[in-house]
Amino acid sequence: MTIHLPKVLDIQNKTVIVRVDFNVPLKKKAQGDSFDYVVADDQRIRSALETIFFLKEHNCKIILISHLGRPDGQVIKEFSLEPVAFYLKQNLGLEVEFAHDCIGAEVVEKAAALQKGEILLLENLRFHPEEEANDTAFASKMIKDTNAEVFINEAFSASHRAHASVVGLAKLLPSFAGFDLVAETKILGRILDKARHPFVVVLGGAKIDDKVSTVQNLSKLADLVLVGGGIANAFLKASNIEVHKSFMGKKAEENVKIAKAILDEHQTERTMINIAETGKSLPLPKITLPVDVLAAKNKDVNDEKEVIHLELLKNVKDSEHDLDLQYLDIGKKTINLYKYLLSQAKTIFFNGPVGVFENPLFAKGSREIAKSIASSTTESGTITVCGGGETNAVINACGLRDRFTHVSTAGGAALEFLGGEKLPGIAVLEK
Repeated sequence: MTIHLPKVLDIQNKTVIVRVDFNVPLKKKAQGDSFDYVVADDQRIRSALETIFFLKEHNCKIILISHLGRPDGQVIKEFSLEPVAFYLKQNLGLEVEFAHDCIGAEVVEKAAALQKGEILLLENLRFHPEEEANDTAFASKMIKDTNAEVFINEAFSASHRAHASVVGLAKLLPSFAGFDLVAETKILGRILDKARHPFVVVLGGAKIDDKVSTVQNLSKLADLVLVGGGIANAFLKASNIEVHKSFMGKKAEENVKIAKAILDEHQTERTMINIAETGKSLPLPKITLPVDVLAAKNKDVNDEKEVIHLELLKNVKDSEHDLDLQYLDIGKKTINLYKYLLSQAKTIFFNGPVGVFENPLFAKGSREIAKSIASSTTESGTITVCGGGETNAVINACGLRDRFTHVSTAGGAALEFLGGEKLPGIAVLEK
């Protein structure tokens, strides 16, 4: 089964509800004595534009729906999509109305007033707990209040979630895939089917709870998984290496347990990497962990004197006597090791920074890895793909966006897709 783009006859002159992913980073901007939120990176917004303009061209009434952040069913100003509506108007020249909820009287009124080619953006879906619960009644209410006749999923990066706006709506309306979603599945599908080896995955980031288990599937596809960032702490702990008070996710104990099972599964596997200068090969464990780290009391320190370099090659056995330290970046030896391994790769997937890159004291590892991968694209013809908001922020900060084969808007969804899992938001469209 395959997913399909809408044809003109499927959408022309109809009211179309489009699940986009406008989960973009916002930053505070001073407004007199107060402040407001503004869009800091518009990549995910721009990825939906082809579908939006296609619908405008064919006289559709367009209802855009999205989540932003994790408000856990609460109405929280910092997670409002209103700054996104403002950005669409001011920066992209789109006439967009904004509704301060995604169901209810205001939605009914503004949807009914829409003219052909006009756009209505609804407020954050996750202000309602029914969204993440995939509540059918919630999905039905959105359809009723907007008079939607067709559903389009243009949020590949949210398609690994069985939520009401991803799965529920698709079951209730004629449903299609957006242009960007189709492009993402084709590109990542080619990697799955025809990845050139060695295939190396760099996996980092802070969303440990979402990622630890995906290593299990990715490790079957990849020759090497180079681990960094918060996720590395769970694997170090599982290897009986001291991590002190390092972040290991909200489900730390469970994450360590899963990490240990993955390490045990691959403990006898080795990937042979050629050492060009010697003509010999180096056997490496499939799951490769940092050999040194930069640590400090917390991620917000601003004095280099507070940063400590720790060697993990030495006998750093786990103990009950934790120092007031967190591992916040990979160290110089790990950077050099990872860069060498990446230089040998023919396919690379980069997901998640390998340190707390927002702090300049802990940004070097992520920047060096990003530069190394970008060089592989231009110098060796390596297929290089990066995914996820944090990863994109790293490569944008380094000015490397155009030096990757493909920059995906998706993080967790891309990981699960490459890991061979069936994404709920894709599966429901295969009809």
